[in-house]
Amino acid sequence: MTRWRATVAGPVVAVVTVVAGLLVTREVGLPLRDPDHVAALYLGLVGFGVAMLVGLDIVLRAGRLAGGFPPSRAAMRRIRRERWTARRALIVGTALVGFYLTYMAYRNLKSVVPLLRPGDLFDPQLADLDRRLFGGHDPAALLHSLLGTGVQTHILSAAYVAFIVFLPLTIGIALVFSHDLQSGLLYTTAQSINWVLGAASYFLLPSLGPVYAYPGAFAKLPASEVTRLQEILLDQRLDFLRDAASATPQSVAGFASLHISMSFTAALAAQLLGAGRSLKIGLWIWFAVTLANTIYLGWHYVLDDIAGVVLGAMALVLAAALTGVDLRKGRRRRPSVLSPPRPPYPPYAAALKGHDERRRRGREHDPGERTPEEGARVAVGYEQRAEELRTNDHHRSRDRVDP
Repeated sequence: MTRWRATVAGPVVAVVTVVAGLLVTREVGLPLRDPDHVAALYLGLVGFGVAMLVGLDIVLRAGRLAGGFPPSRAAMRRIRRERWTARRALIVGTALVGFYLTYMAYRNLKSVVPLLRPGDLFDPQLADLDRRLFGGHDPAALLHSLLGTGVQTHILSAAYVAFIVFLPLTIGIALVFSHDLQSGLLYTTAQSINWVLGAASYFLLPSLGPVYAYPGAFAKLPASEVTRLQEILLDQRLDFLRDAASATPQSVAGFASLHISMSFTAALAAQLLGAGRSLKIGLWIWFAVTLANTIYLGWHYVLDDIAGVVLGAMALVLAAALTGVDLRKGRRRRPSVLSPPRPPYPPYAAALKGHDERRRRGREHDPGERTPEEGARVAVGYEQRAEELRTNDHHRSRDRVDP
């Protein structure tokens, strides 16, 4: 039952979001669309990347099975046949399609916020709350003074723009390298839910963000990739408000921060599901850097980021409820392919290695000083022992490779 729920959870979220997108866009007289085919393009690129990760997964697991690298073709065929079945590949593909369908519908929902709530902007209230929280000071100005406005700006800008790689990369890793596929489906579903919660928050408190509401506060920052992106998004918003039917849907919205919510979901999921220590540390560092650059570069107010943390946690809890996956499974952590390499089946791996070596030498056994009769008995014993190990390993591997 849990496996079935985990499989359909992401597509269900996608269907609900698409229906909501159809209803909302119809309300303003616009069609549901994929502007510039961005969602379709991302799906194609990420699908190709996931296929490459699958190949890497097969090589790594085959190497662990055989006890060394490079693994034999036979070992790789076995991993591909037992782990990457057609059913598993179909489930992964469906999860990716569901995620990007949700993203496409999210873009449509986000774009029509100024049409459904014209003139409603809460930037003054959000900025005032920021100053109250920081003793009358602007948190962005404090970060500019603390970190400086030189090369630091470009570093934070690069980190912000890298989110476009971070999100699909973490989804690909979760779907491919997770010991059990349910954990990967849980994570992908949680990120899909983040799109939905984020769109709802835009309708709740429409805002532009500090860099658009108070551009003078960020005028001293050097030109960067982020400043160029901010100009493009502002131009798109103005064009959309002039002619929504023909222009690219606008995507300016402050509350809440999805960069924060999705980064927090990633770090929290890794923590709860028992990911490797290095991965957990890396994701928490990424979250901290994202927290800083959203304020420093003027994308969000502090309340936007606080709300993003809340949404990220909610998304993970809701995904767990939909998929039926226990978030406490990290306490019973089982090693993944990204764990430090350990020979999983030393006797069997040694038997395979020895068997391959004997075949290369052109003989089935090495009798040494034994008589032909003694060598024959030893060879028979080797074959019986190898068959026993192979049978035991088959029973162990079934639980390991099933989605």
